[in-house]
Order: sequence, then C-alpha cells, then structure tokens
Amino acid sequence: MEHILGTIVTAMITDKNERFLFAQKEGVTFKVMDEEVANYEIGDMIEGFAYINKQDEHALMTTIPSVHEGTYDWGEVVAVQRELGVFVDVGWIGKDLVVSLDDLPAFTTVWPRKGDHLYLTTTTDDKHRMWGKLSPIENLLEKITPGSEEMHNEDVSGTIVSALKAGSYVALKDDYMGFVHPKERDAEPRLGQQVDGRVIGLRNDGVLYLSLFPRAHEVLDEDASMIYEVLKRSEDYHIPYHDKSNPDDIRALFGISKGQFKRAVGRLLKEDIVKQDQTGTYLTESARKREL
Repeated sequence: MEHILGTIVTAMITDKNERFLFAQKEGVTFKVMDEEVANYEIGDMIEGFAYINKQDEHALMTTIPSVHEGTYDWGEVVAVQRELGVFVDVGWIGKDLVVSLDDLPAFTTVWPRKGDHLYLTTTTDDKHRMWGKLSPIENLLEKITPGSEEMHNEDVSGTIVSALKAGSYVALKDDYMGFVHPKERDAEPRLGQQVDGRVIGLRNDGVLYLSLFPRAHEVLDEDASMIYEVLKRSEDYHIPYHDKSNPDDIRALFGISKGQFKRAVGRLLKEDIVKQDQTGTYLTESARKREL
C-alpha cells in the first residue's frame, strides 16, 4: 500500500454518511476530505491525492496539492521538535508533513524555524509513514536560470535551500540560484531562512555569487564613509593617522575634529573594515577583498 500513499489515485465510492464520502482503492478505504456528499453516489469513481491524516486515517483530497510524490514545491514550517524534526504545512487537509531530523543539518542552530520555507516532496517508508523529503541541491541546480554579468551589484532576496559550512545556496526569484561563501556572511544562515544580499560575481555554471554584507554606505555614517573612501584610494590602503595623532593634522586632512575621527574609526573597527596600530589606520584583508 505504501506505493499508493503520496500519489494521485482513482478510487470507487463505497460508502457515505451525512458528512463524509468513503472511497476504496486496492482494498484500502479512504475518507474523502473535501467533497460534498450530495455530489456523489455509491459506485461513482473519484480521483484524489491519497495520504494519512493527523488522526491516522487514510484520506483522499480531490484538490490535488502541489506537494506529492515526485513533485516538489514550497511549504511553510509550522513547528519544530528537536527530537523528531520540523513540521511543514504543504496544503494537505488535516496533516502537516514532517522532515526528519536525520534529513536536517547536523547543528540545530541552522535548523529551520517557524515561518521559514522548505522546498520538498513526500516519501513513504516501509511502515506506511509519510515524510517530507528535501530537494537535493543537485536537482535544483539542473533547473536554474543562468545568471549574467549584467546582474553584478543587484540587490536580491531568496530562501536558503542548502545550509553548509562550505557555503549556502539561495533560491532566488525567476529560478536564479545564488551561493554565499562563508567569507560573505556574518553567520551561517538557517535552512529555509529568507535572506537579502547582492550579486558580487558569476560562477561558470550560472550560479550567482552573493554577499550578505551590507554596502559600506548602508552601515557607516558620513565621517566613517569619508575615512573609508580615503583608505580605499591610499597607497597600501593605509593612512598614518590613529588615536594618538595630532588633532590639527586630522582636521587638515579630513576637516573633522579628533573626537569625530575617533568615533568614525571606532565604527569602522566594529564593522571589521579597518585595523589600527602605531603606524596608523589600514583596511583589513577581508575589507580589501569584499566589495563594500
């Protein structure tokens, strides 16, 4: 019977009462979840999606859901149980689909949370239990729309479909796919998390390289942005000014007080954009490689 569950079947109406129809397929009786009793008579044939609902009943939906065996679509996480996995609403009447902890990331810190979205299908085990099955990233990569060089620096939004220490894949609109290297994120995003980023490159297979870091002007105030721009244009990304420098020298170059300079540099230090030592202030290696 496990080959019936999760699939579209045609069954015969064998019984009905004031509330429900009952249809039979290969000796299994299914409760029809979404049809009016008056519309059918015993002996009529009915087509629907076969599954087991929350009450452990065999059920049939004539409204075919987008997630069924062999067909993938998005579902919304509605609950998380650390000892079992995550429960996903995929549009089945009276049933959420469980993605087992065995199919989730090893670290629960990057498990999906309530409200996140997963791209999945369903599978049935030899005990007739139905599970959510996440789409392998290889399958998703086969169907992407290749990105282009013209998309460089575009703002994008998408959903994490593969959360790995080596990097995160992001499903974007119009079937584009993004990849975020660990150096382009503050922390590893959750599987199913919605993220905002920008395009910083293009992989040979059409996957877009993304950064989740904001641009400098989005996180820095006017003084910090000015100092950052001076550093970008300076030889070796270095200026001979630090918190011990002469206030007059600072004002002569930047047109701001020493106090303003120190606050601005403090912001740059916090964002890991600069470092300071006795020789002055300089851009960090990561800031030189990032497109700020």
